[in-house]
Amino acid sequence: MIFTSICSAQDDIVQLKSVSDTILNPKRALTIADPLDPAKAMQKLFPGKLYNLSDHNTFLSWKCKNCKPTPYIDVNGEEADPLFPYSQGVATRLLSNIDYTDSKGNQFKLLFFNHSVYDEDGLQTSRFTGGLLGVAKFAKNDKLWEMRSFQPAVAAFGAFAQSPKPKLLEIGEDQYAFTLLHVNGGGGGPFDGTLYLVVGLDGKYQPIMEAFQYQLTNVEDISWSSSYKVINDNNNKKYFRDILITTTGNYHKPGADAEFEVSLPEEVNAMTKTKKQFTFTIEKRYTFSGKRYKVVGKPVVKIK
Repeated sequence: MIFTSICSAQDDIVQLKSVSDTILNPKRALTIADPLDPAKAMQKLFPGKLYNLSDHNTFLSWKCKNCKPTPYIDVNGEEADPLFPYSQGVATRLLSNIDYTDSKGNQFKLLFFNHSVYDEDGLQTSRFTGGLLGVAKFAKNDKLWEMRSFQPAVAAFGAFAQSPKPKLLEIGEDQYAFTLLHVNGGGGGPFDGTLYLVVGLDGKYQPIMEAFQYQLTNVEDISWSSSYKVINDNNNKKYFRDILITTTGNYHKPGADAEFEVSLPEEVNAMTKTKKQFTFTIEKRYTFSGKRYKVVGKPVVKIK
């Protein structure tokens, strides 16, 4: 009886599978027959021990003893840049997959992965730790899908080691990037959202735009949200076209017993001294300046 109970307890603990350092080689080749199954492709890229726990918690658990850890950025900025792969082990989950076709009819698939620190219960914890995003790009060649690029670790976004799902955005002629809305905040307090634009540049995927104060929620008297669009106004920009971000919000002067203090976007913050409540719209235009997108011109502000 004692022996049986011990074995059962051990079976409940997530185990780590040792993998070769070759799995993180960005130049590794992988070809998969059509149709490409994203979950099976993930297993080929990260051949760890597969777990299917409750609440759709499916992941691969692995550890690489011979891998050389390299730093990456966690946009939460709570600690010094962490290292990947994690010394404790890694849990890798399929985050999402995106299909698209360019103007010439070429078909592509983007597979996105979420890495987090190994947990023996298969959990993802720590509010101010982002989920580390990885990406693999496949192109269709007849009845085969060939991996064209592979970047196991881009950067970490989100909270509780869970990255938000990327959204595809065409920023030029057959030039595709993806956006992520990073949202975090203290328990019971304001949730701030920042929009990131990630694109392949200089041989790797990297964030090249961050729009702070893109969203604010979880506050009773103040809130705002934003939308974005690529501008194609015949300015001869074939690639890295300008991006317009429009923010709309509501303000009602908080009462004396308000638990949290919130700073509005600087373009409208001064209005709080003369108005008890108002709505606002802010338009900002971002232009690529060689390495990153930056705000150009004076924001257009409307207040009611």
